[in-house]
Amino acid sequence: MHIVIIGAGGMIGGKLARALAARGHLRGRDIGRMTLADMVAPAPVAGVETAQVTGDIADPAVVERMIPPDTDVIFHLAAVVSGEAEADLDVGLAGNLLGTINVVQRARALGSCPVLVHSSSMAVYGGDTPDPITDHASLNPQTSYGAQKAMGEFLITDFSRRGLIDGRAFRLPTISVRPGKANKAASSFMSSIIREPLNGQEAVCPVDADFRHYYLSPRQVVANLLRGAEVGADAFGANRAVQMPGRILSVGELVAAMTAVAGPEPARLIRWERQPEVNRIVEGWRWDLRPEKGYGMGLRDDASFEDNVRFYLEDDLPR
Repeated sequence: MHIVIIGAGGMIGGKLARALAARGHLRGRDIGRMTLADMVAPAPVAGVETAQVTGDIADPAVVERMIPPDTDVIFHLAAVVSGEAEADLDVGLAGNLLGTINVVQRARALGSCPVLVHSSSMAVYGGDTPDPITDHASLNPQTSYGAQKAMGEFLITDFSRRGLIDGRAFRLPTISVRPGKANKAASSFMSSIIREPLNGQEAVCPVDADFRHYYLSPRQVVANLLRGAEVGADAFGANRAVQMPGRILSVGELVAAMTAVAGPEPARLIRWERQPEVNRIVEGWRWDLRPEKGYGMGLRDDASFEDNVRFYLEDDLPR
């Protein structure tokens, strides 16, 4: 089996590549080769033959190089993050919409109906859609990022209906605790207020402690993507987009979980400083999600946010 990961240089893409190499199989077949693709060369993984391809998915010729003719499964994880997509409409359209069109068209051109796993976002919800958000709630994104992700979902569902690809799009919760440095995502603080204090560094929280949101750990996201690639196509029904499970928590509960695991000192490094430009984006996101379809497929959330903190300490804390 040949697996392609687009966005393999990112945090989730890199973890997914290492998990697949360690696993050695997917969908009942041995993994013979992986192609890791991104804007810059992704880190190689041990245990399986890998090729690295670099370039911009807004260019169809680049996507053709990323997805060779013998590809069986494609993980499309590349994206322009929410804050950047909101600040620059054209950059977001190129990366999130045009790039997804190119990936889907290339998968179609293979003629083999490959499995295409796409990372969408809970940002497709918003506006006046009533709570709670169920699997059948209407999409009503309130940001350009959410709109671009929603359009990608519709495309994947339509191409799957036509039998051109076996697509499945998963609406990811906010991933926390993310390793590395803060990026341009509006949700970036939801990791930094935990990650930086655990690293002994100050962090700024731009929202109030009672701000509620929907979270999942990097470790469980990878497990759910693997499960999502293997679940039968019949489980999706007429809509190939599914909300990935997560836990609903306030920012104060995140900090309390960190304190329960690591003691009181890290929380003292958080500076609470409300930022209107961040609140304007994140307050339009929805968090009261009921992902019954995802649970029915065997996707799972974390047992507690204390586990999210422990996973970061075990997997990603700089040594």
